[in-house]
Amino acid sequence: MKKNLWLLLIILGGLASACQPGKKNVNMDGKETKLRIETSMGDIIVMLYDETPKHRDNFIKLAKESVYNGTLFHRVIKDFMIQAGDPESKKAEKGAMLGTGDVGYTIPAEFVYPQYFHKKGALSAARQGDQINPEKASSGCQFYIVTGKVYNDSTLLDMEQQMNQGKLNTIFNSLAYKRMDEIRKMQNEKDQDGLYALQEELFAEAEAEAAQQPDFKFTPEQIEAYSTVGGSPHLDGEYTVFGEVLDGLDVIDKIQKVKTDRNDRPEEDVKIKKVVVL
Repeated sequence: MKKNLWLLLIILGGLASACQPGKKNVNMDGKETKLRIETSMGDIIVMLYDETPKHRDNFIKLAKESVYNGTLFHRVIKDFMIQAGDPESKKAEKGAMLGTGDVGYTIPAEFVYPQYFHKKGALSAARQGDQINPEKASSGCQFYIVTGKVYNDSTLLDMEQQMNQGKLNTIFNSLAYKRMDEIRKMQNEKDQDGLYALQEELFAEAEAEAAQQPDFKFTPEQIEAYSTVGGSPHLDGEYTVFGEVLDGLDVIDKIQKVKTDRNDRPEEDVKIKKVVVL
């Protein structure tokens, strides 16, 4: 029996549905890069990592330009994350679906992994899906803060196995993206046999490439964090982590518990009043 035809299911992706503390990041003047996110439910102090300079500088730029002032936490999922930064949320009507707004550019991925990962309080960049964004470039403005949950050791072991399987899927998607014109031509011509043959070719290439890469394994620091403070480990290596919460974890906990609609938007707006560089 033939395998499911994955290539026919390649569609446009959306923004992310969308840790052991890293070392302190100090600028040349000896000061940490800190900002205060003032929300309608309290203040959150974040530190930006110098090891992710493009994301750090962009976040500071948007804060100074007041881009975040008046935006909403438009996507909130308990035990996962709270997402914000959509410019279109500033004047959104109650119940309107949000998450597609941007500032007209993306930021190249800056993975500093496994040093920085998705522990509770991690500040990370949202992005479009791998199908149309295999380079995992970040949104120019949308970000999320991880809330996550605590995992036991056996669950983390299961997740390691799932992530190794996911590695194969990621490689396959990247290879398929490079052949997208060919795939679309076959789809338009309803060339099922050609699609099946190409799929088998890409599977073989993906398996060969995956075999050359080491298996995924959590570091001791990740295991310690995910089994104590918690987080969202399945996001590791997929989205750029560019900072962390220094103060205000209680605020993100309050936000993650608000009542949301079927699109995960809070029924009562949770607003960012302003973001201040300290």
